[in-house]
Amino acid sequence: MQYPEYRARRLRRTEALRRLTRETHLRVDDFIYPLFVVPGKDVRKPIPSMPGIHNFSIDQAVLEAKRAYDAGIPGVILFGIPDKKDAVGSEAWDDRGIVQRAIRDIKRAVPELTVIADACFCEYTDHGHCGVLVEGAVDNDDTLENLARAALSYAKAGVDVVAPSGMMDGFVGVTRESLDEEGYTDVAIMAYSAKYASGYYGPFRDAAQSSPSFGDRRAYQMDPANVREAMREVSLDVDEGADIIMVKPALAYLDVIAHVRDEHDLPVAAYNVSGEYAMLKAAGERGWIDYDRVLIETLTGMKRAGADIIISYHALEAAALLAKK
Repeated sequence: MQYPEYRARRLRRTEALRRLTRETHLRVDDFIYPLFVVPGKDVRKPIPSMPGIHNFSIDQAVLEAKRAYDAGIPGVILFGIPDKKDAVGSEAWDDRGIVQRAIRDIKRAVPELTVIADACFCEYTDHGHCGVLVEGAVDNDDTLENLARAALSYAKAGVDVVAPSGMMDGFVGVTRESLDEEGYTDVAIMAYSAKYASGYYGPFRDAAQSSPSFGDRRAYQMDPANVREAMREVSLDVDEGADIIMVKPALAYLDVIAHVRDEHDLPVAAYNVSGEYAMLKAAGERGWIDYDRVLIETLTGMKRAGADIIISYHALEAAALLAKK
């Protein structure tokens, strides 16, 4: 039997050869670790639908941020659950708000760590929608006014990156303008540019207490069937001044990540969301998969698709696994 002169298996024969010829490298430098911050002290409350993930009071969030930094993870992204909620989410721009205090304390304790603030209102509104309601629908421009206030408040607290996530039209431009006008030109924007109306967000809504009290978010988050629309959304955010562009979720949207990577040269973030995390955890706990192996394979797939940055609840576990390699 005749074989070609080139035999692909030659370079798969040993682990050392596989390492030498590996095309995609997953590194701890790729990760951002999400933290949920809640009122109180010494709070480390497990989230049942996200095994291993907790709601943290600020003091505990500082310790967890230190743990992430010590593991080599370069950044955390903060989500706040406030003491009180109202119709417009005003706690989001309170300079003594939960996220603002967490930013200050984390930057004081771990100044080298990149701290990112998610800028949305679903955790702060009593109705669970991502902005100001007018006649039962989210009003885009009224919401943008409040987003400008929130972004500025996070910048004053010392945040490194603001991440507007509500999918309002013009949200990047308003954020950039509000920061620049007040002299915060060095604060970067990581835009949730292609954020889909996904069923994968369920555990996050438990963690952040942000489920809508009526309806859903399909009028402002993207239709999962659309990729050309995603490219338009990303292009708009790039033109408005985004520094990093994001696709959310990641696992079912690897094609979108690849399209964005092909068309734009800004850093691309993929959000490995709560439902993706919970699926792997559940299958691993039942012994249906080799959890550690599938975890690294899944995250590598996101990197291979074109993600430069991966926001993941798996970040600490993945960092530990990568340290063993």
